[in-house]
Parts: sequence; C-alpha cells; structure tokens
Amino acid sequence: MFYRYMMLFTMLLCLGACQSTTVQSDYDTKYDFSDLKTFHFIDTPDQGDPLSAERIRANILSTLTAKGFVEQQENSDFTVSYGFLTKDKPKSSGLSIGLGTGTSGSHGGVGVGTSMGIPIGSDSAKIQVIQVDIIDAKENRLIWRGTDEFDFESGGDEKVVETSKTITNILALFPPSPKVN
Repeated sequence: MFYRYMMLFTMLLCLGACQSTTVQSDYDTKYDFSDLKTFHFIDTPDQGDPLSAERIRANILSTLTAKGFVEQQENSDFTVSYGFLTKDKPKSSGLSIGLGTGTSGSHGGVGVGTSMGIPIGSDSAKIQVIQVDIIDAKENRLIWRGTDEFDFESGGDEKVVETSKTITNILALFPPSPKVN
C-alpha cells in the first residue's frame, strides 16, 4: 500500500513540474463582436526594439487577415494596439529529485535520488510579454485585451518562431465566443 502512495505522490510531483503559460484575455461582455469586419493599427510608441515591434505587427496582421478581418485605414470597425516588454528571468536551479519503488520476490524497496545541474553561460533567461488591445474605433474604448509571454535565450530564428506562436495563441481568443442564452 505504501508503494501505491509513493507512486501517486511521484506522479503528482511530475505533473506539477510541467508548467506552461496560459494566455490571458479580458473583454467587454456586453459588446457585439460579430459586427467587426475591418481594422487598422494605432501607431505604438517606440519601445526600443524595432525588430520585435515589426515581428509582432506582422504576425497580428497575418493572424487577423487569416480570420477574415480586413485592414482598412479609413472608417475601420476597430483599431489594434500592441505593446511588449522584455525582461530577465532567473534560470531554474536544475535541481531534480527522483523517487522510485520496486519489488523483488517478497522484498520491496524505495529509492530517492537527486541531481543538480551546473549552469553554463548566462544565469538568466529572457521573457517577452506581449499584449494586444482591440479598441472600438467609433467609441474609442477598449473592448478586448489578450496577453501572453514566452521565454527565449537569444534573438533570431528562435524569437521569430516564439513571437509567431505567441500572437497566434493570443488571437485564438479573439473574437470571444458568442454568449449562449
């Protein structure tokens, strides 16, 4: 019986270690998103990273276009604004704990092992947090906001791929599903 509890504890410990970020969104629950067809971008303030800004804008444009929205500078239904923040995140310690059980004939045993990784190179990773705002163009008020983040070690191809995935994940929640009465 003890071994079953140890196995259950081990499985729960492993599942708890599998952490991923979750896209967060908020929106005006009384707004009718089905009327939205056209959009344009609001010029965003310079955030000191023009490469990231251009990647984000291009990914928002392609994702919204794939959803059937049309970019239109004049008389659009909604405007799109975005912001991003790049910050340092301490890397994990690399400490691992392993638990195991076993039986051999009428004998059983429990084993516990630990290991610790030695960090090589930089001791911090980077996180980029991206926020996308959808604003009603006629009333000039926020109607939807989505936020997500990703970790990266360096720029280039890795950051291009992660930016694309993050924007896709954020805009997967826009427009929100209609309410069922």
